[in-house]
Amino acid sequence: METQDFQLQCPIPISEYPQVLMAHGGGGRLMNQLLEKMFLAEFDNELLGARHDGARFPVAEGEMAFTTDSFVVKPLFFPGGNIGSLAVHGTVNDLSMCGARPLYLSAGFILEEGLAMETLWQIVHAMGEAAREAGVQIVTGDTKVVDRGKGDGVFINTAGVGLVPSGRNVGPDQVQAGDVILVSGDLGRHGMAILGARQALAFESAIESDSASVIEPVQALFEAGLEVHCLRDLTRGGLTSAMVEIARDASLAIELEEAKVPVRDDVRAACEILGLDPFYVANEGRFCAIVPEAAADQALEVLKSFEVSAGATAAGRVQSGPAGVVSLRTAIGARRILDMLSGEQLPRIC
Repeated sequence: METQDFQLQCPIPISEYPQVLMAHGGGGRLMNQLLEKMFLAEFDNELLGARHDGARFPVAEGEMAFTTDSFVVKPLFFPGGNIGSLAVHGTVNDLSMCGARPLYLSAGFILEEGLAMETLWQIVHAMGEAAREAGVQIVTGDTKVVDRGKGDGVFINTAGVGLVPSGRNVGPDQVQAGDVILVSGDLGRHGMAILGARQALAFESAIESDSASVIEPVQALFEAGLEVHCLRDLTRGGLTSAMVEIARDASLAIELEEAKVPVRDDVRAACEILGLDPFYVANEGRFCAIVPEAAADQALEVLKSFEVSAGATAAGRVQSGPAGVVSLRTAIGARRILDMLSGEQLPRIC
């Protein structure tokens, strides 16, 4: 849907209000027009259409998974996505890591006065498309407007709920010595795409974010009847931070093999130039699955059958000890200990 088409369908042309005004968050006519003509039109569904203070929906047997996240990425648009699509992907992926089938999302928008309405529409439209592709509905939300210069354009808060079937237990407490660590694809692209866009860096080849929903490959693992002990998306802090968290929570050790962790050559080169470690760089469409050794080969086949996880590899193993230690077997056979960063490599990446 083109922005111009959207404008022509408005009873009061959006061109009369080309930027967000404080009145768009004031609860009056302009706020009502913004909600009706932009948010409700793009996220249209029966539950949202009830126009209530919250959404009500029935649930089947099992447990509900619930998550919330806030998105403050800078810049708002980056190669491979924008803050709108990122907000959906980040939320449904968090639910997927709980073993849940994501169902419903909320969306809260903090808008800065002066934000171009066309920019907001592009973000909302991308968010709607990402939700439809992920098979979820945005069923409730909120909009606030802050003073010019106080909000970096737009911040988005989301919450999501999903259904976990009875008997599906996924988490660090399920991890066992001997388990295999599967990484769903190449690492580091999201963080490097954000850095390139933010600093206007001209990398030799275009680096696009890996931002995507991972619902399908995760659900396929369960539908194949495979035993999955733990899932973790590799967002802020990257692969290393996720591994350290799991090793500490499980009171086990993890060893990764550098040669088996996929990193694209252009990402590796950009990291080397900038002094970054791709094992710590954020991803938004990558996850690790920890499975028993007997299930590893079949799990890899399942993951590789989906575009978003076609580059999956077996990158390491869980060991009995020392508890909480994550090590890396380097390409030359040396071994080094991996730990969490003491600071932030690259802030505002999601």
